[in-house]
Amino acid sequence: MKHLLAGLTLIFLSLIAARAFTRPHVQASSRTPETVGAPVVVELFTSEGCSSCPPADALLARLAQEQLPGNVQLIALEEHVDYWNSLSWTDPYSSPDWTSRQYVYAGVLKNGNPYTPQMVVDGTVEFVGSHSQKARDAVLKAASQAKTPVVVSQANPNGTGAGNVSVKVGKLEGTAPGDTAEVWLAITETGLHSAVTGGENAGEDVHHAAVVRSMRKIGEAKADSETSFAGDARMPLQKEWKRENLRAVLFVQGKKSRRIFGAAEIRIAP
Repeated sequence: MKHLLAGLTLIFLSLIAARAFTRPHVQASSRTPETVGAPVVVELFTSEGCSSCPPADALLARLAQEQLPGNVQLIALEEHVDYWNSLSWTDPYSSPDWTSRQYVYAGVLKNGNPYTPQMVVDGTVEFVGSHSQKARDAVLKAASQAKTPVVVSQANPNGTGAGNVSVKVGKLEGTAPGDTAEVWLAITETGLHSAVTGGENAGEDVHHAAVVRSMRKIGEAKADSETSFAGDARMPLQKEWKRENLRAVLFVQGKKSRRIFGAAEIRIAP
């Protein structure tokens, strides 16, 4: 009887040891590697001539640096409009192209006249750009939507004053019949600021998030294909732009709906 009990005890202890040994392996193999979450494009229409804009600029910069729930990849586009420019101060980063882009949003989103600071999230919702909670809620909601896969990589990096990238767009998600999925490439620069000497922000050192330096359409994605767009693109880089602060942003946007279906961003190699 003693021999039987001893044998059973040995078997029991062996099973416990085996279970303890194998359990960590089972748990480790069931975990998936941490990945970057859904990309969400946040545009901020702003101006150095607007006294309400610096808090929105700062909010966009913080959001771009924060670890958002779900590991959301926030892609910031700070677009400086030109309608605030005056004899007392001209925003050096402003462009009529960004003003025109904002006017298109005003028509589609039916928010009335364009204003600053205005945030637009994934091309579908807009609000006053300094509203922190609205921004976070809108970003998380946008991240939960189906996304078109986008891959962008730098092609033949060099210092010759050009940003050469290769892009690939997967199967389109969320497009509406009759709409055109346009492929856009933008160059942004961080670390910019101005010592403003005129206008509503006179005397202030105004800092910015990822300022849009250039943006252009490079093609159209085609529906009903696993790869809806692929190709190479070249973006001229001005010598005054600090290359170490530049990023290339690729996004796919409906021409009519203005919804952004997918996006990706990479740093441009020095």
